[in-house]
Amino acid sequence: MKKFFSKFKEKIWDDKKRRALFITLTSILLVIIIAFTASAIYLGTYYHADDEAIASFTVEAEVNEERMKDGDWVFTPVAKQPTAGFIFYPGGKVEHDAYKPLMRELASKGVLCVLVEMPFRLAIFDVNAADGIAETYPEITSWYIGGDSLGGSMAASYVSKHSKEFKGLVLLAAYSTEDLQDSGLRVLSIYGDNDKVLNQKAYESNLSNLPDDYEMHVIKGGNHAYFGMYGKQSGDGAATISNEEQIRKTAGMIAQFILR
Repeated sequence: MKKFFSKFKEKIWDDKKRRALFITLTSILLVIIIAFTASAIYLGTYYHADDEAIASFTVEAEVNEERMKDGDWVFTPVAKQPTAGFIFYPGGKVEHDAYKPLMRELASKGVLCVLVEMPFRLAIFDVNAADGIAETYPEITSWYIGGDSLGGSMAASYVSKHSKEFKGLVLLAAYSTEDLQDSGLRVLSIYGDNDKVLNQKAYESNLSNLPDDYEMHVIKGGNHAYFGMYGKQSGDGAATISNEEQIRKTAGMIAQFILR
């Protein structure tokens, strides 16, 4: 080791140009290592689905649940052949299983639902996740897409480029940064009045991107996290209704919007 440092000093450190190059390359390497480590920590930290609460969530009508090879969940009404379909993008850094109760409740009302699994639980990494889904279910004659928070914004981004393939968009605690005014889409926007995560200023400023006849519902007592079942979310307001109640109300609003 002593011999190594002696040669290092002689060949690199004592030469000003080589020393400068060594310091530069070492600094770049350290920045890369720090950035990689920080990214790994960020992507590895997320909200886990509350499996116990999800398992106890029941619906009145029978629903078939199937997990596909790509990780997506498909929820199909059993009593009646659905003609309307809904593709859902989960919220950022939330395990997609957390939205199974919402999809289960909506499917029980007669809508085929596809809950998409996102890479690293961030829809921004697969905005085009809806590609090919509609073709898999030719019996569905009207398709809607939507999502929660970041998932909603990414769903809006996707549908802005595929408006002819969909009848509408559902935004849960989300807004569209894309101009959808002349898209011909029906749009439903829902959020809870105790939501402290949604950027209200950005939400209101982006309402002008929606068609003039968009619908808005504010859930009294609802918050940001209760569209799924994954516990409390950092920075969120306290809900004054139960998680189950917010999910059932949301599913009811979406079903009424889609099936009318």
